[in-house]
Amino acid sequence: MLRRLLIENYALIDHLDISFPDGLVIITGETGAGKSILLGALSLALGGRSDVSVLKDKTRNCVVEAVFEEDGRERLFRRVVSPQGRSRSFIDDEPAAAEQLRVAAASLVDIHSQHQQLLLSERDFQQTVLDSYAGLSDDVAAFGRLWQEKLSAEKALSELDASIAAAQREKDYLEFQFKQLEEAALREGELEALEEEQGRLAHGESVKEQLSRVERLFEGEDISLETSLKEMTSALDRVVPHFPEFEELRSRLESARIELKDVRDELADRGERIAFSPERLEEVDARLSRLYALLRKFDVATVTELMALQADIASRLRSGLDDELGRERLQKQVVSLRSSCDKAAEALHQARAQAAPGLSGLLQERIRSLEMPRARFSVQVTARPTVGLDGKDEICFLFDANERGLLPLSKSGSGGELSRIMLCIKSLLAQYKGMPTLIFDEIDTGISGSVAEKMGRMIAGMGERMQVLAITHLPQVASKGASHLLVYKESGSDGARTDIRPIEGPERVREIARMLSGADITPEALANAAVLLQGNKSKNK
Repeated sequence: MLRRLLIENYALIDHLDISFPDGLVIITGETGAGKSILLGALSLALGGRSDVSVLKDKTRNCVVEAVFEEDGRERLFRRVVSPQGRSRSFIDDEPAAAEQLRVAAASLVDIHSQHQQLLLSERDFQQTVLDSYAGLSDDVAAFGRLWQEKLSAEKALSELDASIAAAQREKDYLEFQFKQLEEAALREGELEALEEEQGRLAHGESVKEQLSRVERLFEGEDISLETSLKEMTSALDRVVPHFPEFEELRSRLESARIELKDVRDELADRGERIAFSPERLEEVDARLSRLYALLRKFDVATVTELMALQADIASRLRSGLDDELGRERLQKQVVSLRSSCDKAAEALHQARAQAAPGLSGLLQERIRSLEMPRARFSVQVTARPTVGLDGKDEICFLFDANERGLLPLSKSGSGGELSRIMLCIKSLLAQYKGMPTLIFDEIDTGISGSVAEKMGRMIAGMGERMQVLAITHLPQVASKGASHLLVYKESGSDGARTDIRPIEGPERVREIARMLSGADITPEALANAAVLLQGNKSKNK
């Protein structure tokens, strides 16, 4: 229930802090006093559109707070609009988006403004009324989730089909590339090894010639280098006994002879192992040419990159197979979800069709009680060939006030008739949706006389089950309230401002009299107002 509304610097309101009791709360005031301003401020607090134009003082923030009671605890909704036009929202003093305010408030209060009569002709509103009456709101929400799951699965299947089609288009090319790389039998480090081997093979003949030349030099033309060194050492052997200082040179010469002998032997051994094979060189050249061609073709620099590319192509080819398997699973899921949606939509259709006559009869009875004794009202449920987010039904409210034939509401009801129909529907929604607070903004527009009296009783009946705030211009309705708030305008040094206060006793009698006779309040109007209020008190006892 709405317990308190605090408004600062909004339109004609400088400061307002008003509390709201249970039951039916009547709000009245002269035309232009600012009754609709209250609703505008409340709508702002509950996530409505913000606009810097609502600031009364353009140098200060506008602040609106609405305090509700829900399950024994308070819920605080606050909206702050700065002079720069920035808006901030809070729920229970925690920052929140405006959309969060709207969602949270939807279960706490229903505001019926004058333009909502237009909702009567809208399919979504008519379906909501039928679903609320039939107790299908949770089922419809569950169907919506199932429908969204189906749409997501269908989208995933469509995207996978596109991916598979694209993969199929390049499959032949990928297989050709993979075959080229597979037949190449690539090995890590092969290119470097082949390049080294090619170099050795290409220079093998000249290397053998040079080694032979070195070997010939060791042998010498007349005497070998080794023999010469031996003779040098022998000569020094004969010198050392007499000149010991030559021992070091003799030892070095002997060491050089031994080292050179080892060099000669190793050169000979390695020279014998160097094999020059034109056939092998031709094989290496061919293999290198193939590798270089693959490097150029695939625009990479190393065999390692070629091998990585080969692995990637293999993975993509396997992925195509995995996608096919995944598609089978996804296709089965889509078929299953479509079937579930069809069954759930049919169940909703049957439940709606079964509930429609009961809703038709109930609304027709209530409408006739508001002085439309020949009125007929029918809820038509027609199955569409296709299923949508809320099922497969077209809901249409048909109305006939004077036995001229049932027609859609948008084509058959006058303004006063639509007001009465909307009140009947709101009273039904309040009963079946369990809304804690309902606000009427002149739902009785276009109504007068005994019809107003009956509408007032209907609104009062709703006030016995819930909190109802009714902005009205009809004294028959205003007299029904358990409490009465008066909206008025005052002039001050800073211009006109709107305020509100509770009234009772003689002041309330005078306000009802004003509604009966206008600005010139007559004794008869005062007496009539007293009778209206006294009669309602008697009925309430």
